[in-house]
Amino acid sequence: MTEKILFLLGAYLLGAFPTGYLLFRWSERQDIRRFGSGATGATNVLRFKGLALAAPVALIDIAKGAVPALLAQHLFGQAGFAALGASAAVIGHCFPVYIGFRGGKGVATAAGAMLSLAWVPALLCLGVFILAVAATRFVSVGSILAAVFFPVFAVLLGSPDELVLSSLPIVAVILVRHASNIRRLIRREERRFERPKGGEG
Repeated sequence: MTEKILFLLGAYLLGAFPTGYLLFRWSERQDIRRFGSGATGATNVLRFKGLALAAPVALIDIAKGAVPALLAQHLFGQAGFAALGASAAVIGHCFPVYIGFRGGKGVATAAGAMLSLAWVPALLCLGVFILAVAATRFVSVGSILAAVFFPVFAVLLGSPDELVLSSLPIVAVILVRHASNIRRLIRREERRFERPKGGEG
């Protein structure tokens, strides 16, 4: 039991590593949370610095979700606990202790976790994300739908019940972090995704 608690704490601390915040501050000497959506994730970095800086942010954030899930599966051999470890990493990304608990929206970290936990449902969710963003040009819509559909696809494809149930905290955190986006969508005030500013990266 103690080992599992320590593992969850470690997963949270890994997930809390503020990738976008640090790379943007290194590049611009400013806090990315003062711009755009106020989040530290790759989408907000992409808007203001282009793909050259957003790509490493996305890759590292994906790894923050994948590593705890894979390690938990290897060390404990329990799909449900692996999903809980991934949830801890997503919570860390969204509420990072290192920078005052104001982080990202959790999508890239959740994507890494979901690919590690159940790659077929995760790839289907990626398809949902791409189609939704292409149709609406709202990244938030794609993110929300992809998160919601993961447990649905997991059930339909026969994933273990404990994995499905333990993935629900990930979905819940993403929905909570997108609450402001949902309100803006209802008010028709949400920003559509546009070509990033400053193509120099």
